[in-house]
This record gives sequence, structure tokens and C-alpha cells, in this order.
Amino acid sequence: MTDFTTPAARPVNPRFSSGPCAKPPAFSLDALKGAPLGRSHRAAVGKSKLLDAIEITREILGVPADYKIGIVPASDTGAYEMAMWTMLGQRPVEMVAWESFGAGWVTDAVKQLKLDARIHEAPYGEIVDMAALDYDRDVCCTWNGTTSGVRMPNGDAIPADRGGLTLCDATSAAFAMDLPWDKLDVTTFSWQKVLGGEAAHGMLILSPRAVERLESYTPTWPLPKIFRLTKGGKLNEGIFKGETINTPSMLCVEDYLLALDWAKSAGGLKGLIDRTNANFSAVEAFVDANDWIAFLAEDPAIRSTTSVCLKFTDDRIADGAAFAKAVAKRLESEGIAYDIGAYRDAPAGLRIWCGATVEASDIALMLPWLNWAFHAELDAQAKAA
Repeated sequence: MTDFTTPAARPVNPRFSSGPCAKPPAFSLDALKGAPLGRSHRAAVGKSKLLDAIEITREILGVPADYKIGIVPASDTGAYEMAMWTMLGQRPVEMVAWESFGAGWVTDAVKQLKLDARIHEAPYGEIVDMAALDYDRDVCCTWNGTTSGVRMPNGDAIPADRGGLTLCDATSAAFAMDLPWDKLDVTTFSWQKVLGGEAAHGMLILSPRAVERLESYTPTWPLPKIFRLTKGGKLNEGIFKGETINTPSMLCVEDYLLALDWAKSAGGLKGLIDRTNANFSAVEAFVDANDWIAFLAEDPAIRSTTSVCLKFTDDRIADGAAFAKAVAKRLESEGIAYDIGAYRDAPAGLRIWCGATVEASDIALMLPWLNWAFHAELDAQAKAA
């Protein structure tokens, strides 16, 4: 039997879910009282709030002034689908997937849009060789694999003189990683990841090259109203000034504005990246100190610093999937860590969110409990054998 001790201290906030993620430390329901509830989002007060959300996003992320930023429906998924359905088809496409969401974009491209697509895939924990792609084709990829714990280390492989567009799903990277805007033509993310906002709203960021594609190319397939980004062959500028396609939740907008204000107070993008890296470093040190757990991504250069995916490596574990679920259940039952099981399509293990809204002190208090839960479950397995 293993000798282990139950830790005395507990995390203040046990929310380590990879989406929706922990609210910012500054969050309170009282802080949302300024939301213009019961007012039209097309009234001056509504449009002003929506435009603020766009321009503060630009300020913090360092999005170039000539890039367009729009608030669109259906979270990151809606934003990325909107880009695919309105811009792809003008030229062949390189579809890149190293986790489940990237694989979903492959399905859309091949089975729904029936594009001339070349598919590049890597197993969970690995990444596609981005330098091997043909950038005269359009390229669809994720920056950070939320379900695989793998991220692009940089955008160096993307040429400045590319002929095609780059469409990047950056939902678990924006506000936690430095995105090279000159390499990205379409970038999407959702509020509920790094800034811990509420769900159902997506952000769509377009480079001038993406706008040119929208204004010069019309897909052969019909587009539902909710996807239409142009009017009379020109970009619908209103979408990028706070005049949303459908009705947004002004309560969620207020919540996002609160998160953006907190982000500025935390040091802007650099401060958010530093907070994320500190959280990741604590997990990294824990993994280095314990030989029964490892990163799903073996190459340190591609390990995600937000959606940190881990696997158990102890030979005594009889059923990896059942063991991982049991460890996660123990931690949840104790109120130590919620929702840290691996994504349903991913290899068995744990997934710990280390984004900027998580406090490093809570990570530090949670990790001894992970050690406790591992040994407790190992003992339970031995007794049951």
C-alpha cells in the first residue's frame, strides 16, 4: 500500500475547465449592472457597447488598424464556419488537423463544401509540418489544439508572399499567445476561453486580403443570412462597427467588457501571457517531478500553455481511460478541480486549463491533490484486484 497524505489546503477556485473557462478574478454579478438590458442592441447605447468590445479587443491583441473585427453568432464555431463558407472555394485548400476541432473543419471542407482539399493530419500530441504546406492554396488550421494540448510554436512557416488565405481558429490561443497578425488572414475565437467570458458569441478578424476575397469572390453554394458578410459585392461594414447580424446578449457583452477591463489592468497582452506561462510552468515542474504522469505532447516546443493535456504513464494502471476518469471524479468530489477529464475524442488523461483567468496560487494548491488522487486511485485499484 502506498503511503500518502491528504493535502491540507485547497484551491480557492477549483474551476480548471477548458471551456467555458474560469471567470476573471475581478468578476462579480454586481459589476454587470451597467448592461443595457431591455434595450435594443441597435440603440446608441447598444452599438456603443458593441463597438467598445471590438476596439478594446483590437487594442489589447494588437490587431492592425486595417484589419476588421466583428462580433458574430455561434461562438468560435460560428465565426470559423462563416469564414469557410464565404471565402473558400476560389482556389484549392490545405486542411490541417491535429485535434478534434481541426478534424471538424476537415469534415466541413470535404463532405459539406466538397472542396478541392488536400488533408494533412497528425495524431493527438503531435503537429503537422506547417512548412510542407502549399501556401498558394488557402490554408485552414488551428493555432492551439484545445483537445490535444498542442500549439503552433510560431508562424515562421507561413510566407509573407503567400497566394492563398490563412484561416486560423485561435479560440484557445487569443489573449494567451502572441499571434503574428501579418501571417493570419482570418482569425477566430470565442469569449469563453482565455478571458472567461460567456458563450455563444464569436469574434471574426479579417485582414485586408480576406476582405478583398470577400469582395471579389462569390461561392457557388447558397449562403444563409447568418453567414453573409457582404452587401452588393462590398463588405458589410456595419458588422465590424457593432451592428451585429443577429441579436447579441447585452449581458454577455457587458461581461466581455468587464473581462477586457480586467485584462488591461493585468498588464494587457503581455500580462495575460505571463499569467498563462506561470500557470503552465507550475504544471510543468509537477510533471518533471513525478514519473507517473507526462505531457500528451512530447515535444516541449509545441506544448500548449492553456489547454494542458496530460497522460498517466504508470505501468500498474490496468485501464487508462477508467483510471483517468476516476482520478478526475475524485478531484471533483473533493471540490478541488472541476471538469479536467480529457476531451471525449482525445486519448485518456487529464486536461488542465492554465489560461490567464486562473490564479497561479490555485494551480499550486491543486497539484498536491492531483498527487493524492493518483495514489488513492492506485490503491483502490490494487485492493479491487
